[in-house]
Amino acid sequence: MAPAADREGYWGPPTSTLEWCEENYAVSSYIAEFWNTVSNLIFILPPIYGAIQTYKDGLEKRYLAAYLCLTAVGLGSWCFHMTLKYEMQLLDELPMIYSCCVFVYCLYECFKYKNTVNYPLLFFLITYSFVVSIVYLNLKEPVFHQVMYGTLVSIIVLRSVYIVLWVYPWLRGLGYTSLTVFLMGFFLWNVDNIFCDKLRALREKMPPVMGAVTQFHAWWHILTGLGSYLHILLSLYTRTLFLKHRPKVKFVFGIWPVLLVEPPKKL
Repeated sequence: MAPAADREGYWGPPTSTLEWCEENYAVSSYIAEFWNTVSNLIFILPPIYGAIQTYKDGLEKRYLAAYLCLTAVGLGSWCFHMTLKYEMQLLDELPMIYSCCVFVYCLYECFKYKNTVNYPLLFFLITYSFVVSIVYLNLKEPVFHQVMYGTLVSIIVLRSVYIVLWVYPWLRGLGYTSLTVFLMGFFLWNVDNIFCDKLRALREKMPPVMGAVTQFHAWWHILTGLGSYLHILLSLYTRTLFLKHRPKVKFVFGIWPVLLVEPPKKL
């Protein structure tokens, strides 16, 4: 691993409207931001497993879509941080909007009968995604994207809090863990942005491995990836409880939570 300084690399000069605090091509000449890239594995691998389990359990397709949308965010973010190209940036940022719209639909339809479709909500979310995409492609202002994304996250948080406070209070542990982990990631995202110069100066004095720990945008990926995954578990747990299934959270290798759903007991 090279000293903490931006270098030229395989993908050429950045064309994205955003660059993060990690030093470019400091670890590999083929990956612009190494730690910001590989940290996206948490968005990719666990949701793929969740999607497979959802399919095996015969659950509603919208939860399969939720897991796959989270995977799409991870793949897009991987491509963005690997290349720092504008086109790859869009592959990261726009799926964040689309995936949150899927999360909103799943969460707000938890207490509806099976095989029903909320067409007004579906129309609103598709329109929201379309308008945000068109405006952002023309405006190219990252703050606009961040506000639109934050709006969707706020809607999800409010609905989640309602569910764990007044509907299924025994799910508070899962709901609050998801929220806390996500907020920790958001806090470190801000630290990385605000104190970038100091963090870069600090990394110049540290061994490379220790310096990797201060890559707080990578931690944002890890924590928000985990928080988003836990949110899908919360939403799916809520939905399967309403449908009289028997969901259980189990831990793979005693560490990673997965949801196993048994069908309703036959009378």
